[in-house]
Amino acid sequence: MGFELSRFDNIDVMKNAFETNRVEAATMLHRLVILFVSLALVSGPMNCALAEDEDSLYSITTLRADDEVEVKIGKDKTRFDVQSPAGISQAVIERRGNRWPAIVVVRLHLQGLESLRISNGNESLVASVSSHDDKVCLRMDGQENAPLDSRHSFWMKIRVVRGKEVPRNVDVANRAYFEMKLPKALLENNPKSIKLKWIDFYR
Repeated sequence: MGFELSRFDNIDVMKNAFETNRVEAATMLHRLVILFVSLALVSGPMNCALAEDEDSLYSITTLRADDEVEVKIGKDKTRFDVQSPAGISQAVIERRGNRWPAIVVVRLHLQGLESLRISNGNESLVASVSSHDDKVCLRMDGQENAPLDSRHSFWMKIRVVRGKEVPRNVDVANRAYFEMKLPKALLENNPKSIKLKWIDFYR
Protein backbone atom coordinates (compact mmCIF):
# COMPACT_ATOMS: atom_id res chain seq x y z
CA MET A 1 0.00 0.00 0.00
CA GLY A 2 2.85 2.34 0.85
CA PHE A 3 4.32 1.66 -2.58
CA GLU A 4 1.00 2.51 -4.26
CA LEU A 5 0.70 5.80 -2.35
CA SER A 6 4.24 6.76 -3.29
CA ARG A 7 3.50 6.09 -6.94
CA PHE A 8 0.38 8.25 -6.81
CA ASP A 9 2.33 10.97 -5.06
CA ASN A 10 4.85 10.92 -7.91
CA ILE A 11 2.02 11.22 -10.40
CA ASP A 12 0.65 14.23 -8.54
CA VAL A 13 4.08 15.84 -8.53
CA MET A 14 4.40 15.29 -12.28
CA LYS A 15 0.94 16.74 -12.89
CA ASN A 16 1.75 19.78 -10.77
CA ALA A 17 5.01 20.29 -12.65
CA PHE A 18 3.20 19.99 -15.96
CA GLU A 19 0.58 22.53 -14.88
CA THR A 20 3.33 24.90 -13.72
CA ASN A 21 5.17 24.62 -17.03
CA ARG A 22 1.96 25.17 -18.95
CA VAL A 23 1.18 28.31 -16.98
CA GLU A 24 4.71 29.60 -17.48
CA ALA A 25 4.50 28.88 -21.22
CA ALA A 26 1.17 30.68 -21.47
CA THR A 27 2.59 33.64 -19.58
CA MET A 28 5.60 33.76 -21.88
CA LEU A 29 3.36 33.58 -24.97
CA HIS A 30 1.23 36.39 -23.59
CA ARG A 31 4.30 38.54 -23.06
CA LEU A 32 5.52 37.81 -26.59
CA VAL A 33 2.15 38.82 -28.03
CA ILE A 34 2.28 42.11 -26.14
CA LEU A 35 5.84 42.67 -27.35
CA PHE A 36 4.94 42.05 -31.01
CA VAL A 37 1.88 44.30 -30.79
CA SER A 38 3.97 47.06 -29.25
CA LEU A 39 6.59 46.75 -31.99
CA ALA A 40 3.90 46.85 -34.65
CA LEU A 41 2.47 50.04 -33.18
CA VAL A 42 5.88 51.65 -33.10
CA SER A 43 7.02 50.55 -36.55
CA GLY A 44 3.65 50.80 -38.30
CA PRO A 45 4.19 54.21 -39.96
CA MET A 46 7.67 53.16 -41.11
CA ASN A 47 6.25 50.07 -42.81
CA CYS A 48 3.68 52.22 -44.60
CA ALA A 49 6.43 54.51 -45.82
CA LEU A 50 8.41 51.57 -47.11
CA ALA A 51 5.35 50.31 -48.97
CA GLU A 52 5.25 53.62 -50.82
CA ASP A 53 8.97 53.72 -51.53
CA GLU A 54 10.11 54.82 -54.99
CA ASP A 55 11.40 51.36 -55.82
CA SER A 56 8.07 49.74 -54.98
CA LEU A 57 6.00 51.94 -57.32
CA TYR A 58 7.96 51.29 -60.52
CA SER A 59 9.83 48.43 -62.12
CA ILE A 60 12.64 49.69 -64.34
CA THR A 61 14.65 47.61 -66.80
CA THR A 62 17.62 49.10 -68.65
CA LEU A 63 19.52 47.79 -71.65
CA ARG A 64 22.99 48.21 -70.18
CA ALA A 65 24.24 47.19 -66.77
CA ASP A 66 25.80 50.58 -66.07
CA ASP A 67 22.61 52.55 -66.86
CA GLU A 68 20.99 54.06 -63.80
CA VAL A 69 17.49 55.45 -63.35
CA GLU A 70 16.74 57.32 -60.14
CA VAL A 71 13.10 57.91 -59.20
CA LYS A 72 11.98 61.06 -57.41
CA ILE A 73 8.36 61.05 -56.23
CA GLY A 74 6.44 64.16 -55.20
CA LYS A 75 2.80 65.11 -54.92
CA ASP A 76 1.14 64.15 -58.23
CA LYS A 77 4.58 64.23 -59.85
CA THR A 78 7.35 61.72 -60.57
CA ARG A 79 10.74 62.43 -62.08
CA PHE A 80 13.04 59.85 -63.64
CA ASP A 81 16.72 60.80 -63.73
CA VAL A 82 18.56 58.71 -66.30
CA GLN A 83 22.34 58.24 -66.28
CA SER A 84 23.73 56.56 -69.38
CA PRO A 85 27.55 56.41 -69.57
CA ALA A 86 27.48 54.80 -73.02
CA GLY A 87 25.18 57.49 -74.40
CA ILE A 88 23.11 54.96 -76.38
CA SER A 89 20.65 52.75 -74.54
CA GLN A 90 17.04 52.27 -73.49
CA ALA A 91 14.85 51.81 -70.43
CA VAL A 92 11.41 50.35 -69.81
CA ILE A 93 9.51 51.92 -66.91
CA GLU A 94 6.57 49.88 -65.68
CA ARG A 95 4.12 51.24 -63.15
CA ARG A 96 3.05 49.03 -60.26
CA GLY A 97 0.36 51.40 -59.06
CA ASN A 98 -3.08 51.88 -60.56
CA ARG A 99 -2.28 55.00 -62.57
CA TRP A 100 0.55 57.27 -63.68
CA PRO A 101 0.92 60.53 -61.77
CA ALA A 102 -0.45 63.72 -63.29
CA ILE A 103 3.06 64.91 -64.16
CA VAL A 104 5.89 62.66 -65.38
CA VAL A 105 9.27 64.29 -65.95
CA VAL A 106 12.32 62.66 -67.54
CA ARG A 107 15.87 63.94 -67.18
CA LEU A 108 18.41 62.46 -69.53
CA HIS A 109 21.94 63.17 -68.34
CA LEU A 110 23.61 63.15 -71.74
CA GLN A 111 26.01 65.35 -73.66
CA GLY A 112 23.73 65.38 -76.69
CA LEU A 113 20.35 64.11 -77.80
CA GLU A 114 20.32 63.34 -81.50
CA SER A 115 17.52 60.80 -81.08
CA LEU A 116 14.87 60.05 -78.48
CA ARG A 117 11.94 57.69 -78.86
CA ILE A 118 9.22 57.46 -76.22
CA SER A 119 6.61 54.74 -76.66
CA ASN A 120 3.50 53.78 -74.72
CA GLY A 121 3.06 50.51 -76.60
CA ASN A 122 0.68 51.93 -79.19
CA GLU A 123 2.20 55.25 -80.24
CA SER A 124 5.76 56.54 -80.31
CA LEU A 125 6.97 60.11 -80.03
CA VAL A 126 10.31 60.80 -81.70
CA ALA A 127 12.48 63.78 -80.77
CA SER A 128 15.90 65.20 -81.52
CA VAL A 129 17.86 68.21 -80.33
CA SER A 130 20.37 69.90 -82.62
CA SER A 131 23.88 69.90 -81.21
CA HIS A 132 24.50 73.28 -82.88
CA ASP A 133 21.62 75.50 -81.78
CA ASP A 134 19.44 73.36 -79.43
CA LYS A 135 16.63 73.34 -81.96
CA VAL A 136 14.08 70.67 -81.04
CA CYS A 137 12.33 68.55 -83.65
CA LEU A 138 9.31 66.43 -82.70
CA ARG A 139 7.32 64.00 -84.80
CA MET A 140 5.26 60.85 -84.45
CA ASP A 141 6.92 57.62 -85.45
CA GLY A 142 6.43 56.96 -89.15
CA GLN A 143 5.64 60.60 -89.93
CA GLU A 144 9.08 61.95 -90.79
CA ASN A 145 7.73 64.81 -92.88
CA ALA A 146 5.16 66.04 -90.35
CA PRO A 147 6.93 67.83 -87.48
CA LEU A 148 4.78 68.63 -84.45
CA ASP A 149 4.07 72.11 -83.16
CA SER A 150 2.77 73.34 -79.81
CA ARG A 151 -0.86 72.77 -80.89
CA HIS A 152 -0.36 69.02 -81.21
CA SER A 153 -1.46 66.85 -78.26
CA PHE A 154 1.90 65.05 -78.31
CA TRP A 155 3.98 68.20 -78.41
CA MET A 156 6.64 68.24 -75.69
CA LYS A 157 9.05 70.92 -74.56
CA ILE A 158 12.64 69.77 -74.14
CA ARG A 159 14.79 71.95 -71.94
CA VAL A 160 18.58 71.86 -72.16
CA VAL A 161 19.91 72.58 -68.68
CA ARG A 162 23.46 73.68 -68.02
CA GLY A 163 25.38 74.98 -65.04
CA LYS A 164 24.55 78.57 -64.11
CA GLU A 165 28.06 79.74 -64.94
CA VAL A 166 28.16 78.11 -68.39
CA PRO A 167 27.23 80.40 -71.33
CA ARG A 168 24.87 79.07 -73.99
CA ASN A 169 27.57 79.05 -76.68
CA VAL A 170 29.86 76.70 -74.75
CA ASP A 171 30.61 73.30 -76.29
CA VAL A 172 27.92 70.64 -75.97
CA ALA A 173 30.10 68.54 -73.65
CA ASN A 174 29.36 70.98 -70.82
CA ARG A 175 25.62 70.43 -70.88
CA ALA A 176 24.12 68.98 -67.73
CA TYR A 177 20.92 67.25 -68.87
CA PHE A 178 17.87 67.31 -71.13
CA GLU A 179 14.59 67.66 -69.25
CA MET A 180 11.10 67.04 -70.56
CA LYS A 181 7.58 66.67 -69.19
CA LEU A 182 5.87 63.82 -70.99
CA PRO A 183 2.73 64.89 -72.88
CA LYS A 184 -0.53 63.88 -71.25
CA ALA A 185 -1.66 62.28 -74.51
CA LEU A 186 1.14 59.74 -74.13
CA LEU A 187 -0.28 58.55 -70.79
CA GLU A 188 -4.00 59.23 -71.12
CA ASN A 189 -4.82 55.56 -71.81
CA ASN A 190 -2.85 54.61 -68.69
CA PRO A 191 -0.35 52.26 -70.36
CA LYS A 192 1.26 49.63 -68.17
CA SER A 193 4.72 50.79 -69.21
CA ILE A 194 6.61 53.36 -71.25
CA LYS A 195 9.80 52.75 -73.17
CA LEU A 196 12.61 55.25 -73.68
CA LYS A 197 15.31 54.83 -76.32
CA TRP A 198 18.02 57.45 -76.67
CA ILE A 199 21.14 58.24 -78.68
CA ASP A 200 23.41 61.07 -77.64
CA PHE A 201 25.38 61.21 -80.92
CA TYR A 202 25.23 59.01 -83.99
CA ARG A 203 28.52 57.14 -84.38
